[in-house]
Amino acid sequence: MKKIVMFALVVVSTVGYSQDFNKNMASARTAYGEGKLEDARFAMEQMLRDLDIAIGNEIMKMLPVKLGALNYNLKEDNVTGGSGSITGLFVHRTYGLSPKSGNIEIMNNSPMIASLSLMLSNPIMGGMMTDENQKQIKVQGYKSLLRKNVNSETGTTSYELQVPMNNTLVTVRMDDTNEGEITTIANSIPLSKIAQLAQ
Repeated sequence: MKKIVMFALVVVSTVGYSQDFNKNMASARTAYGEGKLEDARFAMEQMLRDLDIAIGNEIMKMLPVKLGALNYNLKEDNVTGGSGSITGLFVHRTYGLSPKSGNIEIMNNSPMIASLSLMLSNPIMGGMMTDENQKQIKVQGYKSLLRKNVNSETGTTSYELQVPMNNTLVTVRMDDTNEGEITTIANSIPLSKIAQLAQ
């Protein structure tokens, strides 16, 4: 446990979150020493949330600034840490404006990841996918689920690609696109580096 906390301290201090992290660590130690276990847990959860945000900001630097021809919307970048809740790290970046827009989301520790991974790895469950608008593909060696949606009013096609990697899920969505464009974009994202950092 001590090694994990020390590693987390090193990582966080290198990305500019050391003040909050150190403050929460000191609070956790003090509360623990005084036998206030609930307060110690709360301070540790805050530390882990800060760590999630620091990791999320590092992941954000790895994401492309363009999704095809669409520029990213800097003011809409969003990173949150959810330590102690159902999900942990959450990273969200949007691109372009409607009707031609898209986004990339990265989350870890979500129950949705396990069910998607099971569906992709189990031939019986995978065979149950009879919807002609979804199929399994491989992206950088990862089994992934590609969903197509045709807007009946405009006739435009949008795609959603979900790539589960251990406890991390990368989702790429894009409006008014085609399968070739979204898979090319997904192949340009450093998935293995993101998975390694998000674990």
